Amino acid sequence: MINFERFQLPNGLRLIVHEDFSTPVAVLNVLYDVGARDENPEQTGFAHLFEHLMFGGSVHIADFETPLQLAGGENNAFTTNDLTNYYMQLPTENIETAFWLESDRMLSLAFSEKSLEVQRKVVSEEFKEHYLNKPYGDAWFKMRELAYKVHPYRWMTIGKELSHIENARLADVKNFFFKHYCPANAILVIAGNIKTEHAKLLAEKWFGDIPAGEKYIRHLPEEPKQNEARSLQVKADVPLDALYKCYHMSARTDDRYYVAELIAEVLGGGASSRLHQALVKEKKLFSHIECYQTGSTDAGLMVIEGKLIKGIPMQGADQAVEEELQKMCTEKIEEKELTKIKNKTESAIIFEDMSVMNRAANLAMYELLGDANLMNTELGKYQSITADEILTESRKLFDEKNSNTLYYCSIN
Repeated sequence: MINFERFQLPNGLRLIVHEDFSTPVAVLNVLYDVGARDENPEQTGFAHLFEHLMFGGSVHIADFETPLQLAGGENNAFTTNDLTNYYMQLPTENIETAFWLESDRMLSLAFSEKSLEVQRKVVSEEFKEHYLNKPYGDAWFKMRELAYKVHPYRWMTIGKELSHIENARLADVKNFFFKHYCPANAILVIAGNIKTEHAKLLAEKWFGDIPAGEKYIRHLPEEPKQNEARSLQVKADVPLDALYKCYHMSARTDDRYYVAELIAEVLGGGASSRLHQALVKEKKLFSHIECYQTGSTDAGLMVIEGKLIKGIPMQGADQAVEEELQKMCTEKIEEKELTKIKNKTESAIIFEDMSVMNRAANLAMYELLGDANLMNTELGKYQSITADEILTESRKLFDEKNSNTLYYCSIN
C-alpha cells in the first residue's frame, strides 16, 4: 500500500505528498498534461523539444544544472505521446532547491533565439541518429501511419518529420509553453523523507503565486474501428529481415487493458513466453521476438516484433506467428500458466515501486489517469482476470481485420 495525501492549490495545481522516512532523499516530480498527441499536425515534435528547452534556464536562473548539483541533486525528464514528466532527487535537507528551480521555470522559462537554436540542433541530431540513420529506425514511423488514420498517435514523440523541428520558431514555441505549461495543467508530487505539512508549505510558497493559466481541454479525433487487414513491405539496408505486427487494443483506463497486458506477457514476456519457446527455441525462425503493448492513455496497440534468422522466408515466419495467436483464440489458457503470469506481473509491480523516484512518477501518472489510488488497486484488477476473459479478449484483439503488418526486408 502506497500512502499519500492529495491537495489542490488555489491556482489549480494538484499536489500529492507521499511520506517515506526510510530514505534520506526526497523527490520532486512535475507532470504536465501534454504530449505529442496534443501537437499541431503541421508542427510535431514540440512536446519533446520542450523537454530539452526546459533545461535551458529560466529568467531568474540562467544555469539550471549548477545549483542542483551543488545541492547534491540529480534530475531528468521524459516525454511520451500522452505526457511530459520532470523529476529531481535531492538529499531531504536541500529539497527546497528543487522547489525553487522547478517553480521558476514554470513561471518564467527563459525564451531566446540562442536557446532555441541550440536545442533545435540537439533534437535534430537525435532525430537523424536514432530514426533516420539507424537500422530499422523508421519502422515505427511507418507502422504508426499504417495503424492510425486520424488519431495523433500516428506520429512519433520525436515528431512526424525532421522539418517540423528545423522550422520551429520562437513565437510558436512561446505559444506552446503558455498553452500547456501552467499550474492548471500540472501535477506536483513530493515523495520521500519529508513531512506532508512541510511539503505543502513549500508548494504553497514556491508555486502558489504562479498564475493558474487555463486547463487544456483536448478534443482529439477518435480512431475509427479498423475493418480490414493492413500491410506494408519496405526494403532497406538492414542486417536481418524484421517482422512487425500490431493490433488495436483498449485505452489505459478500460478494464480490458489489463487483460490485454496479461496476453502480451503470455506471448512475449521473456524466455519462457510462448512466442520465444515456439519460434526461437523450437522452430528456430527468429533470433529474437517479443510482444508488448504501448500503454497509451487513449486506445493503444498490442505489438509483436521480431528479427528473423537469415534465410527464413518472411511469409513462413508470419504464418508461424499467426498460428501461435490462433492458439490464444481457440484454446483456454491453463490455470497454472495464468497463475505464473499473474505472479510475474505482481513481482514486476512491486519491484518497480521500490524506488521512491518511481513511486513519485507513478503517483503523478495515475493521478493524470483519474485517481492516484489506482496505484494501490490495479494489482487486484490483474489478479481477478479469468481464463475466459483471456480467451474472449484474444479473439477480439487478433481478429485479422484488426491487424497491421509490416515486412521490413533486407536488400542484401
